[in-house]
Amino acid sequence: MTAPLTPHDEPAPGPESAGDETPYAAHTPEPAPGDQAAAEDGRGMRAEVLEAALVGLAVAVTGVLLGLLWLWLAPRVPLYTDGQNIYLMNAEGEERVGADGTFVLLGLGMGLVTAAAVFWFRRRGGIPLVVGLAVGSLLGSYLAWKVGLWLDPNADMVESAKEAGKGATFDGPLQLQAKGALLAWPVAAMGFHLALTGLFGPRDPEPFPEWSQRPEQPQK
Repeated sequence: MTAPLTPHDEPAPGPESAGDETPYAAHTPEPAPGDQAAAEDGRGMRAEVLEAALVGLAVAVTGVLLGLLWLWLAPRVPLYTDGQNIYLMNAEGEERVGADGTFVLLGLGMGLVTAAAVFWFRRRGGIPLVVGLAVGSLLGSYLAWKVGLWLDPNADMVESAKEAGKGATFDGPLQLQAKGALLAWPVAAMGFHLALTGLFGPRDPEPFPEWSQRPEQPQK
């Protein structure tokens, strides 16, 4: 008798061999929608703040032009000297008030121009942009005042009296009596920019009425 032939031993079913194993792919979790929106808002806010700083700087620099115009257009106070003292040529003259009025009018005009330019540059506006316009116009008004005083050839009243001589009439120094005139530019800029935004600024989309959201009834 012969023993029945037995098949060769086969490997028992089990886990795949180490060579056939496929490593798991690295999985990077996607950011949550809220975190992504917050990151985009942060980048947008930084961009708006940078634009506002540039706008404020540009507006403030234009104060040099306002100072030159004030120096050129403001009326001068006539003075005379007797060799020892300096007197007003006309005690009831309006030249001293005229210098303040000229500064106010020029500030109002500059406020309209800068507000229109800023609105044209960034129509959608934004709080940082408005703050930059306000701060820049206030600094520009202060710079205009200082530029007018620095460039005034009659800033030294005593020296001007000596050059004029006894009994001669000369122009007094440029002065800004009412310091509230410095607010003319920023007030005009803010008011005009607000008006432009209200009239020509972008509009938010209006929500649909409730009746338009009802499902249509099937036709019979």
